[in-house]
This record gives sequence, structure tokens and C-alpha cells, in this order.
Amino acid sequence: MTPELIRDALRQVRYPGFSRDIVSFGLVKEITCDPGQTTVAIEVQTRDPKIPEQIFHDCHAILDTLPDVGAVKVDIRIKDAPAAAAGAGSVGKSSIPGVKHIIAVASGKGGVGKSTVASNLAVALAATGDRVGLCDCDLYGPSMAKMFGISERPMANDQDEIIPLEACGVKLMSMGFLLEDSSPVIVRGPMATRYTQQFLRQVAWGELDYLILDLPPGTGDIQLTIVQTVSVDGAVIVTTPQEVALIDARKAVSMFAKVNVPILGLIENMAWFECDAGKRYHLFGDGGGVREAQALNLPLLGRIPIDIATREGGDAGRPVALLPPDLNKVSAAFHELAAGIRAAVPNG
Repeated sequence: MTPELIRDALRQVRYPGFSRDIVSFGLVKEITCDPGQTTVAIEVQTRDPKIPEQIFHDCHAILDTLPDVGAVKVDIRIKDAPAAAAGAGSVGKSSIPGVKHIIAVASGKGGVGKSTVASNLAVALAATGDRVGLCDCDLYGPSMAKMFGISERPMANDQDEIIPLEACGVKLMSMGFLLEDSSPVIVRGPMATRYTQQFLRQVAWGELDYLILDLPPGTGDIQLTIVQTVSVDGAVIVTTPQEVALIDARKAVSMFAKVNVPILGLIENMAWFECDAGKRYHLFGDGGGVREAQALNLPLLGRIPIDIATREGGDAGRPVALLPPDLNKVSAAFHELAAGIRAAVPNG
């Protein structure tokens, strides 16, 4: 028996609640095969005691049946999620006081409509009564001020916390609220890290069911700062159907797997354009997101069409998800996406 054979066998063990295995999630840290004994070291970041128990049981169920494996020792090291700040709610899942769930909306590259997805997802979640916040973490290309039609400047409370602005039933924070329209953000990595931490920990978010994080494209400093600052319940990866976008989507999935952030699934944006006669035109290719989700063994959370109302709503500060779902197919797709996110988030 060799460590390579053990690792291959462990690919049959799924992370509880997900379709991906513990090897691809990067949880298997060390394997030793000594005469008469095999030892597997697994590191899990969680506060749910049922998760390591299930992994322990499933690993033994697989490994104990292998020939020449000897006695099997599964050593699970539990690395706690970032500690909740003082005054946090009883859920204890995030490190931001009062926030139940933190969802990151990410992409491997720009131009795939990630901010459009994040803004409309937030609006769709809020439409059914959820308390929702949206933090625009794209410091260099903030867009939420435009997308929600906000020109105000945020104020501070007595505790020197920034009071988020509100629109469409969503609490909002963005670098765009602090700048003039034509002012660029010129900061190096350490300052970008500091701004990101302030947006997460020094904003008076209050009681929220969901805090949506609109991440910048790519896999850089800001993304790593976020996963090290707060406990993210899950990430959704936005892509368009063409291969050039899917290549970078794979990188984003890999990054989150390496930092043990669960991937809730993929969203195929701009999946097609439907003309008035009902014919669909696949402007960026047909079904690329569907095939990629299957290849990565991840759920496909939604396929979002592209239409004129979406563009007009984004420019006018009225996200398309505000339209009645029965009157607009893109709005309907975002409301279905919100329902899928609720189902995918533990205790959502």
C-alpha cells in the first residue's frame, strides 16, 4: 500500500453537503504507510462537529476495506473558523457581529457580469424579507453606486463605524460612495488590504441574514484578505459560456478550494439573448457553464440570460430583479438563483 493509492481511495469521500471530495478540497494533509499501520492526517476548518465526525466515519468505511492497509488511523485536526467578534449573534458562523451568512460572489476574470449578478442576487434575496447587505469589495472598479443610483456619502456613528447606505431594501458599502465619479483608486496592496478589512469589520451592518461580497476579478490580495478576515459560508463563481472565461473560472474555484471556502456552485451569466419572437441566440457559446459545472462536479446554480432591461436597469440604478419575475425572464432567473443560494447555504 502506498500514499498515492490511499489518496486515490479518499477521493470517494465527499465533504458533507457537497459533491466534491476531501482530496480536491485540499483537506488531506499527510499520508504515511508504515508496516501494519496507515495514518491519514486531515485538516478541517469548521465549527460544526457533525462534519469531522462524518468525514472520520466515511474515511474508515473506505480505507478499512482496502487490502494490505493494516490498522487505519484517521487523524482529523479541526481548524476553527475565524472567531466571532464580541457581540456576535448566536449563529456564530461569521466573524461580523449580527451577520448570519457571508456569501462571496467571485469570478476568474472581469467582464462576466459579476457585479450585475451580485447586485441582483442581493435584491432578489431582500424581496422575500431577508435582511441583506452588499459590500462592494472591488476597490479599483467599484460599480454599486451606479447600479443602485446612489450619490450620497456615508456617515459615521458614535462608535466611528461607517453607516451603510440603503437602496432597494439592501444595505450597501462601496468605495464608489467615497469617491468622485472620475477619481481613480491608487493604492498598493497593503492599503487595499486595510480598506477591505475596514469595509468588513468597521461598517455598522447591523442584523443581516446575508452579507453578499462582490469580489474583484482574479485571485489576488483582496480575495485572500477576505477569507483570512471573516468566515465565508460559501462562494459562487460567475462565468460566461465561452472557454476564455471558463479557464479563469477554474482558477477561482481552485483558489477557494485551497483556502477551504466551500464552492456553492457556478452561475452561467449571459447564457443567451432571446428575441421578441422567442428565438434564443447564444452570443457567447452554448452551454459552456453547464459542461464546466459537470466537469468540476459542482452545482450549476443558475443560467442568467442577457436582455436590454438588465443593461438599462444597471445604468439607471434600478436592478432588473426589481421587476416582477412573471414579466421579465432575467428577473425570474435571479429570483430562482436566490432560492438556490438559500438552499445551498447550511441553515440558510
